[in-house]
Amino acid sequence: MRIGIDVGGTHTDAVLVDGTRIVASCKELTSADVLSGVKAALHNLQEQVGILPPVDAVMLGTTQFTNAVVERRELAEVAAIRIGLPSGRGLPPGTGWPEDIREALGEGAYALPGGFLYDGRPLAPEDNAETERCIADIAAKGIANIAISSAFSPANAEPELRLAERILEAIPEARITLSHQVGRLGLLERENAAMLNASLKPFAVRVVEAFEGALQEFGITSPLFISQNDGTLMDAKFVRDFPALTFSSGPTNSLRGAARLTGIDDAIVVDIGGTTSDIGVLRGGFPRESNRAVDVGGVRTNFRMPDIMAIGLGGGSLVSEDGRTIGPQSVGHRLVTEALVFGGSTLTATDIVVAAGMADVGDASKVAQLAEVTVTNALATMRAMLEDNIRLMKPDKQPLPVVLVGGGAILAPKGLSGASQLLSPENSGVANAIGASIALVGGEAEIFADFRKEAREVALERAKDQARGLAVSAGGAQGTIRVTEIEETPIPYMDNGVTRIRVKVVGDLASLSTLEVQA
Repeated sequence: MRIGIDVGGTHTDAVLVDGTRIVASCKELTSADVLSGVKAALHNLQEQVGILPPVDAVMLGTTQFTNAVVERRELAEVAAIRIGLPSGRGLPPGTGWPEDIREALGEGAYALPGGFLYDGRPLAPEDNAETERCIADIAAKGIANIAISSAFSPANAEPELRLAERILEAIPEARITLSHQVGRLGLLERENAAMLNASLKPFAVRVVEAFEGALQEFGITSPLFISQNDGTLMDAKFVRDFPALTFSSGPTNSLRGAARLTGIDDAIVVDIGGTTSDIGVLRGGFPRESNRAVDVGGVRTNFRMPDIMAIGLGGGSLVSEDGRTIGPQSVGHRLVTEALVFGGSTLTATDIVVAAGMADVGDASKVAQLAEVTVTNALATMRAMLEDNIRLMKPDKQPLPVVLVGGGAILAPKGLSGASQLLSPENSGVANAIGASIALVGGEAEIFADFRKEAREVALERAKDQARGLAVSAGGAQGTIRVTEIEETPIPYMDNGVTRIRVKVVGDLASLSTLEVQA
């Protein structure tokens, strides 16, 4: 048995599952402090079943860390060290960041000679004296959160590892993030990702301890796992080191939940909430990942992130008087007090579908006087918004199943062009919590290989071993880990045949595998 919880911007959803059977589910309003909403959801589950039974694990998806970056709060001072001089001198760490978040992380930016090129050749020899001065300055300033990035560290991480070792000898309490562990190819974006992760580490400790404390209040002592943004999980210890890997985990959980509820592994998923609709692509039961740089709070990063199209259409979206404009403004969690059908004075998308007879929510008599042209235009606008963006997300021209999930799924019309079938499965309103409850542990590795010097099979196995190691460190069971994706990309404009190899693996939770073996 597992409990899955997903903390969204409007609602906190929770499910209690026994194997594949959903025993209880609920939606509670997300609280400002997050924890109150989580406790309310747990209390609701408890009321449904009498006494919460012993569970093997709790899986949690949270927006806490994303919100901290967006709102510029709970961010610690960071020392950012780049290894790569003489290259990049004109673009120091933090280049292009919004001023307010740059100030929140402080002015600790350092650059050292060293690093490697993509083909393994050194950029420059390391300068021991300069390294010592850098470490001494960080120690003197009392900065404990440190981000280290090195040129082409996905190909050769030795400079980052060596510097981290030297820093820990001088500053034992240092909390270090290495860029090759959180980001992909692209020094500036990977460095940015490492800096954000480093700034969140102290907050991550407090968040995990708070969630564990909330579970203990309900007598739950089973392991806590946090959703990552690639549809997999990490244990509580791992999230203390890599909080930024939770960014955008909410839409990912919804996609995974849609796959479980329908049994379909390849589809378009539309998660309609109170403020936005998130459109993503299921491929092999997991979200298609974005190959683009991702903006997080105004900072350009290259985290592995789901390829999600977010549009301003939700249950609380504001509708213009003529019905031709919907969103992106929304009443959000105030829907239950401000929408017309709930006695409010704001025309929302929910009011439109109730007036059209498509949903039975609130008091339909309060929208009976809406102009027919307003309702007709608004329905056409909703359809166009969904169809246009679904078409943009489709991998090709072939129709795909479209799965509707989320509390706002009532907004979708009965038929959508480009959909081979339109599905709105039972329990779709809590698909995100279901996705959290079924998530596996994953790992991803990226290496560069010259097939003239190393056989392709050897290089692939090297990448697989790295990915398996990451999955195990995140809480995966060694014997259950399997490869789900291999991507090989020749590096363009180079004459020596270097290839980028990316491998993704998933596996079962080690704690649950142990329980199954004992049973």
